Amino acid sequence: MTDLERRYLRLVRLLYPARYGRERGSEIVGTYLALAAPGRRWPSPADVTDLAAGGWRERLRAAGATGIGPGIRLAGTLALLTATALAAGWTVVEAQWVTEFEVPPLGLVVWVAWLLAAVVHALSPGRWTRFAIGVALTLTVAVVPLAPVIGAFRPPLYVLLPQAALGLVALGVPRRPPLWLRLAPLAGAAALLPAMASILHGSALSTYYGQSPGSAGQALPAIGLALLLVTLLLAAGLALRNDFRGAWALLLLLGPIGMLSLHSLAGELAVQLYGGGPNASWSTLLASAVAVAVIASTLVPLALLAASSRATASSGPAASSRAASSGPAASSGPAASSSAAASSPAERCPSCGSITGRQP
Repeated sequence: MTDLERRYLRLVRLLYPARYGRERGSEIVGTYLALAAPGRRWPSPADVTDLAAGGWRERLRAAGATGIGPGIRLAGTLALLTATALAAGWTVVEAQWVTEFEVPPLGLVVWVAWLLAAVVHALSPGRWTRFAIGVALTLTVAVVPLAPVIGAFRPPLYVLLPQAALGLVALGVPRRPPLWLRLAPLAGAAALLPAMASILHGSALSTYYGQSPGSAGQALPAIGLALLLVTLLLAAGLALRNDFRGAWALLLLLGPIGMLSLHSLAGELAVQLYGGGPNASWSTLLASAVAVAVIASTLVPLALLAASSRATASSGPAASSRAASSGPAASSGPAASSSAAASSPAERCPSCGSITGRQP
């Protein structure tokens, strides 16, 4: 056994379920060895990524959660659409800031990066889209410590945190979506721009920190509610066709939806703790964000555990029935012979081209 083969086998045992690795490990490793360049001693990064993705799929299939993959892609599409629409609206706010103070704020860089990610998704979906989303996500997080260092204005945390949460889910966008789905985020942003321009009034500061219906604290929970309703409708419609990717998408999007309501949650927490009006503070914003993150991060593992338990419970009776049907009484007589003939591999006749069963 060569070093390369040994390393591929180690990866298969690490990434795949134990039973699947024992049964199919040699076949998987043989495929990668056949495609490996001569003289290679280590698996390539692309092969490691492919093995990790395959192992993830097999573990989900073993847990009875086969719908989570399509659910991740559906949630990624909805998250990117929402993040792009929000970025378009906040770009209008930041442009107003430039008009008022003649100083480009850091937030403008963040929102333009999200709009560019939507453009990349329309033109080159797949790896480049994820790279663009990763850059926008990095800028969204980096602007928080960078703003006080350079003395620049940045958007409030209850605006940046929902964008970051949506960006994490948006990394699951499909690799090769149809054209209309690639254009959906840009279409949503274009549709929101006139509405955002009509809602804006006063200064950019009042839009971010005010309490009017067009302010961030009031608009974000409404957008979160709209995202929740759309996802619920999709989940219900898909469930009627025995397709549960909408339910998985809903679980994945509950975190961003909770972050969109962060300002309202922090305000209500402040009322419970201190009394008075619903005025969010740093402490209540932090406590609300941590609570939303913890709850959202436990929902999918709990759902996977429930799906795995259900699959294990249902596999017991099915295995017993299969064992009973394969006993001695079922393996004799003409029915068994015809069943064996039907299950034998098919061949194409070289003279007439018809499909015939291979005779024993």
